Amino acid sequence: MTKTVLITGCSSGIGRATAEAFLDEEWTVYATARDEGDLTELDEAGCETAELDVTNAREVERVVDRIIDEQGRIDCLVNNAGTAQFGPLEDVPTGALDEQFDVNVYGPHRLIRAVLPHMRHRGQGRIVNVSSVTGFLATPGEGAYSASKFALEGLSDALRNEVDQYGIEVVLVEP
Repeated sequence: MTKTVLITGCSSGIGRATAEAFLDEEWTVYATARDEGDLTELDEAGCETAELDVTNAREVERVVDRIIDEQGRIDCLVNNAGTAQFGPLEDVPTGALDEQFDVNVYGPHRLIRAVLPHMRHRGQGRIVNVSSVTGFLATPGEGAYSASKFALEGLSDALRNEVDQYGIEVVLVEP
């Protein structure tokens, strides 16, 4: 049976490359982005595509439900969608920091909560959270971004220990 992966943030960069790599390995790939129009090339290459704004709980639910309906399983979740708020911390409005965390921390959390019951029921799965080197080494001008990636790292470390007993692996990637 073909394995299924859900990948967020596939409009460019790491997300797009990850979708292509899974496709090359003959997985069923659900490539998502805020603007489905950005996924035309991946659609033409053989990916299933969907619009997904990770800050929208209903969209998360809709996409996960679609995959379960169509494939009956999600073997791997790649939380890649992200955004970066740069500038000195004293210049970053609290609202901008909140938006940073909504995409980089709460978005992955929404997806994790949506896929975990399915993975746990099957007794297997893998969750890959894409962080950054700034998730363990903060630099001036990247405090908001670094804080969100530090949080994603902590979330991943805790989750790894919580779900290991269910056959679910949690992987953190720090490009």
